[in-house]
Amino acid sequence: MKSKDFFDIFDRQIVEYHKTDSVDAPTANPFQQGTFEALLWEKNFIDTVQWHLEDLIRPEDVNPQEALTLKRRIDKSNQNRTDMVERIDDWYLLQFKDVKPLPQAKINTETPAWAIDRLSILALKIYHFSIEANRKDASAEHLAKCQSKLDVLNTQKQDLSQAIDDLLDELSKGEKIMKVYRQMKMYNDPSLNPMLYGKK
Repeated sequence: MKSKDFFDIFDRQIVEYHKTDSVDAPTANPFQQGTFEALLWEKNFIDTVQWHLEDLIRPEDVNPQEALTLKRRIDKSNQNRTDMVERIDDWYLLQFKDVKPLPQAKINTETPAWAIDRLSILALKIYHFSIEANRKDASAEHLAKCQSKLDVLNTQKQDLSQAIDDLLDELSKGEKIMKVYRQMKMYNDPSLNPMLYGKK
């Protein structure tokens, strides 16, 4: 699969989510469980729900108890997002396990899955800026600013897509080394976060 395939899955999931536009109405994964496509769909679904959870918590007049509940959901979503990235990297580790790195091979600044994570978020930005750039009730100035940002996002999409395809190609040829460091998150772990284990 190429980055274009990844983006197409993300875009399709975003459109499907917005048929209900509800953080509590999950969309059915159209891909067979256990496939890479299903993994990408689930990844973008997590990102899409979190995007909208963060919107819900932004208004200054949000009820404090509701805000706390949303904050807890966002924290859990962040952990799920990280776990999903690591599952995608596990898939690539398996794909490239028999590739012998060349003597001059180097380590990339990020793994394939973290680059794909950025593409997933970029798909959300493009979707929402497309809406803003075409609003019927907005001023000409607003539309122009949003279109300008949308142009930049589309350029970023092209560049990031090319970088992902290049990285996967280099990993398959042994020109880059597939090396994964697990995320050492502490805030959700009751054995590591003093604010949690100190309460015992």
